[in-house]
Amino acid sequence: MVKEEQESSDRPDNTAFTQQRLPAWQPMLSPGIVIPGFVLIGLAFIGIGVALFVTSNSIQVLEMDYTGVEQNSPCFKCTNTDVKNCMCKLDFSIDTLLKGPVFFYYGLTNYFQNYRRYGVSKDDNQLSGDLDYFETPDDTCSPYEYDNNQPIVPCGSVANSMFNDTFKLYQIVSGAKKLVPFDGKGIAWWSDYNVKYRNPSVTPLKNAFNGTVKPIFWSKPAYELDLSDPANNGFINQDFLVWMRRAALPDFNKLYRRITDGDYEEGLPAGKYTLEISYNYPVLSFGGRKKVVFSNVSWMGGKNEFLGIAYLVIGSLCVFMSIVMLIVYAKFKFPEEE
Repeated sequence: MVKEEQESSDRPDNTAFTQQRLPAWQPMLSPGIVIPGFVLIGLAFIGIGVALFVTSNSIQVLEMDYTGVEQNSPCFKCTNTDVKNCMCKLDFSIDTLLKGPVFFYYGLTNYFQNYRRYGVSKDDNQLSGDLDYFETPDDTCSPYEYDNNQPIVPCGSVANSMFNDTFKLYQIVSGAKKLVPFDGKGIAWWSDYNVKYRNPSVTPLKNAFNGTVKPIFWSKPAYELDLSDPANNGFINQDFLVWMRRAALPDFNKLYRRITDGDYEEGLPAGKYTLEISYNYPVLSFGGRKKVVFSNVSWMGGKNEFLGIAYLVIGSLCVFMSIVMLIVYAKFKFPEEE
């Protein structure tokens, strides 16, 4: 009796939901539905693809290599010297207005930031401002944990390899150089700046780094990354955050600055320009190259022809398959199952 009562209490309610008696609908994929469906989907994809492709082609892009491999390159001298902050310059002209806002990127090729051993070589606890990990970095930072038995902050291969070329852009007006102002605020992801990376709650910030050393390849410690803006230092420095968000592919561009202020709010006018480069970052050892890119954006983002082409290809395949299915149906006219 007790066993029957227990089984009765464990039994689900006798409702349509618990007993799986809810009404169901199963589509019948007849030729009259499938063929028009493929046509509509194909036409929709083709329309989106055309819009994306036209928009992508309307984006203006100016790209220049400054690796310095070729002897006639203005930066050739910097690839054959150990001098830090070797200066070189790129002279170029713009024929028509490069409409604003203009985004200025640096680019690297043959650089595998997605390599697993490289990607995990950092200490997330340290980068979130936990002082305990300043003294004892995580083992994942190896081989960039300690330098002369002193902990490295920030540790790891990703931070140690941070890009450190710097740039200044001038417009040549009546033979004189006019500085084009760069805006470096807000170039990193909001989530990185406000959530993922945090500075220790120590004032002044320099005191949090007592007993630690800077990464081996850095020229200055983290708390001095931006001497002009004390708020843009440590682990929330914008350039540092941009670098720490690793690229998925070996050829990539990373945002360096925006050109949105003063006389250049509407963009870069036609004329002659000089880009002064402080050349520090080595790439020849791994067969890489360096470049700078000036570009504007649209509602779809930066220039990306692949996305439009992909939509066009998929849409065309859908239309083609609908034609094939229509021919097969017209020829054989399979009777519909009753």
